[in-house]
Amino acid sequence: MPAKNLIKNVYEQVTSRNPGEAEFHQAVKEVLETLEPVLEKNPQYEQVGILERIVEPERQIIFRVPWQDDKGNTQVNRGFRIEFNSAIGPYKGGLRFHPSVYVGIIKFLGFEQIFKNSLTGLQMGGGKGGSDFDPKGKSDSEVMRFCQSFMTELFRHIGANTDVPAGDIGVGGREIGFLFGQYKRIKNSFEGVLTGKAIEWGGSLVRTEATGYGLVYIVDEALKAQGKSLEGMTVSVSGAGNVAIYATEKVQQLGGKVVTMSDSSGFVHDPHGIKLDTVKRIKEIERKRIKEYVKEHKNAKYTEGCGGVWDVETDIALPCATQNELDEAAAKKLVDNGCIAVGEGANMPCTPEAVDVFQKADTIFLPGKAANAGGVAVSGLEMAQNSQHMYWSFEKADSELKNIMQTIYNNISKAAKEYDCEGNFVAGANIAGFIKVADAMLAQGIV
Repeated sequence: MPAKNLIKNVYEQVTSRNPGEAEFHQAVKEVLETLEPVLEKNPQYEQVGILERIVEPERQIIFRVPWQDDKGNTQVNRGFRIEFNSAIGPYKGGLRFHPSVYVGIIKFLGFEQIFKNSLTGLQMGGGKGGSDFDPKGKSDSEVMRFCQSFMTELFRHIGANTDVPAGDIGVGGREIGFLFGQYKRIKNSFEGVLTGKAIEWGGSLVRTEATGYGLVYIVDEALKAQGKSLEGMTVSVSGAGNVAIYATEKVQQLGGKVVTMSDSSGFVHDPHGIKLDTVKRIKEIERKRIKEYVKEHKNAKYTEGCGGVWDVETDIALPCATQNELDEAAAKKLVDNGCIAVGEGANMPCTPEAVDVFQKADTIFLPGKAANAGGVAVSGLEMAQNSQHMYWSFEKADSELKNIMQTIYNNISKAAKEYDCEGNFVAGANIAGFIKVADAMLAQGIV
């Protein structure tokens, strides 16, 4: 069958089997439509149904999570773990606790994780999980009871050599601690079954900074390939969470100036450069809205609503908030204002139409599965440290992260060039990530 027809058939099968899961459909389409030259060059992939298998999770787990609130009332949430592909290693991917979570979101994230993990060069398969539980506004005791109930079911499906979850939106150090404590209690085993742990009991230095730092490392690598650098560049960042904060920190360390940050209520623009100490205090300690920033920095301006963050003139855009936050109109505005590079810090923050605008304008565009792989890369390094029962220094872990991000850039650039789409890092990332997993699946038989 011609590759184009195979891709069309597989995508139609995905949409018919998974109705109403728009994010998953979008992620699958974005990968499949770049694989035509790979399938034409490697007909053996069609013969053993690689495409049909790689879009179907190996295992989907959905379970009830009952827990008691502080008033003694019983609440019930739904838990998920999608173990998508284990061809190159144990399932690896975060847990997301947020009201928006449903099976389609988890599938989208788990599918992306296959290729992201593959690109790191580490032995990690793809998976994702979470719950529609919202930790915001809950007491520590309520979060603990929820996490204990969640792990009471999840524990039977995970393990250091089976499936190693991590944190994601709504799952930080507090939640990882409660989850790990319950796993250890049930299994009577202290093992590297979760990453993102505290340093004192098995965590890795640089894990907190990893996604933001990694994003900036790969953007800097792409700029260097064009004889440029971050030195003196103006950068717009969306979000004010972990990824945005540490992307901003690394940009500043490399001589760039970040002028915007945002949260779900709106964004701040500081033409003199964001004062990161203020943002860290507001968001990480005081847990207030980003608008508090302008009370201390009179040159800054706060604007309600997040869309306008991309109207600010900038050299580089780093969307670090959430999926589909940067649309076609915003992309056109960035291009018109002279933006030369975009790196996705969040998972799929740019719509397909926005990506098309950037590629037609020859704007450097680094997709999330490559650009935000730093977090899972250091999770993989945490797994390595756990298996060796040792800790690495900050400098060693950071050096390993930087090397991984440089390797990712080199691999996606090489793959794009090899398949006649030089400079198209979306295709390069999909192709490089896919081939490694496909070859492993081919070697292991039809399973």
